[in-house]
Amino acid sequence: MLAVVAITTTAVAQTTTRWGVTAGVNYNQIHFKQSDIVDVKRGFGPVVGLNGEMNIGGIGFAVDASLLYSMYSSKINFGQWKIWSSQGLGNETVRMHAIDVPLNLKFKYNRLNGFESTLKPMVYFGPTFCFRAGGSHKEHIKYNSLHVMLRAGIGVELFNRLQISATYSFSVGETLHTTMLDQNAAKNRCWSLIATYYFKD
Repeated sequence: MLAVVAITTTAVAQTTTRWGVTAGVNYNQIHFKQSDIVDVKRGFGPVVGLNGEMNIGGIGFAVDASLLYSMYSSKINFGQWKIWSSQGLGNETVRMHAIDVPLNLKFKYNRLNGFESTLKPMVYFGPTFCFRAGGSHKEHIKYNSLHVMLRAGIGVELFNRLQISATYSFSVGETLHTTMLDQNAAKNRCWSLIATYYFKD
């Protein structure tokens, strides 16, 4: 018991926090539950914002939270259906604008005989709370005000300052639905490449 208390006390005492800026790109697909309703192609969108990270000293675990602007984009071929093509719709780019709040649990491998000050591999996972900030084609698509995505990723930390990571995220519930054709629901499936620069160790 004394050993556990001692280890916990030491880890808490060595806990550090830091702040940084994040930028990256989403490569998203709007995935309809009725998958053959229309052809959908992935699209790119930016990610920018702020990140805060708390490192638990000596263990390798960290937690972080971000406040991000994200755009999720896909190209949907509405023109396949007369109900939409008669309204002048064809192969349309659909953009969803969101304020995202990701929460992550990270593990950084820091037992590299000193090399970890140059490069540390890491893995992470957690939920992302996505608050709608806008969207295109509102007359044909209804967006949820809030949806939740689960994310997992891998990456590296360079020189104790720069983190570069690749993330896969998917919506837990419905993200949007069409206002015609029985209101077909869809979710996001998104790959992201993200870089975060921290201002202090």
